[in-house]
Amino acid sequence: MKRVQLAAVGWAGAGLALVLLIGLLSVEWWMTPLPASGWAAAVAYLLVSNTLLIRGLQRRRSERFGPANIVTSMRSTLVGVIAGLVVASFTGAVPVPLLVGLVIPALALDAVDGWVARRTGSTSELGARFDMEVDAFLLLVLGVYAAPSLGLWVLAIGGLRYAFVAAGWLLPWLRAPLPYRYWRKVVTAYAGVALAVACTGVLPILDTVLVAGALALLVESFGRDVLWLVRERRRTAATREAEPVPTMES
Repeated sequence: MKRVQLAAVGWAGAGLALVLLIGLLSVEWWMTPLPASGWAAAVAYLLVSNTLLIRGLQRRRSERFGPANIVTSMRSTLVGVIAGLVVASFTGAVPVPLLVGLVIPALALDAVDGWVARRTGSTSELGARFDMEVDAFLLLVLGVYAAPSLGLWVLAIGGLRYAFVAAGWLLPWLRAPLPYRYWRKVVTAYAGVALAVACTGVLPILDTVLVAGALALLVESFGRDVLWLVRERRRTAATREAEPVPTMES
């Protein structure tokens, strides 16, 4: 019964995201028709992201989707539309004002969902993970759009998160919970703004500096997390070695 309720909650969030996606794509289609590849990318992202979200709800046996997760779902929907536009740009020009006009609220809502979670007492590990994955995919998509003008090195901005996850598959100790650091949010927000500026193409020299700064800050942030995990692993190992070995009493 609980699994059915969890699925219903997850699909309710997916349904809301789908309605928003259809509405946004309808406006977008009216302004500039998307090719089939753009539609496919947007819908594929929506299906995959919400399927993973439902699995997360079921695995954690959470009974509430939460208002903060609803805000994040709205932002995720915007990211899906942005992904569709970026894929469409592979075969033709897309309106830059439309792209940036979608990126701005997607970045702004990143601050809103955290505020809503704190004000409503609905913070959760799943919500934080959902928010982080939406951030990572948005940076990756914006990097793909900016790469033709700035260079393939820009893809590292969005790729760092996925490289970290892949490393965790090989080294399980990298999957240990990290302490909260507000600096991560600041760096992610700056990276999103820098890439958004680069997508406009209005600052052909400054945008390279801004994006390079974003990459440097992300490397520093991920590097700090890795160093913390290394120290934590060593501390845990030292604690285990210091524990007395139980002996058999005669």
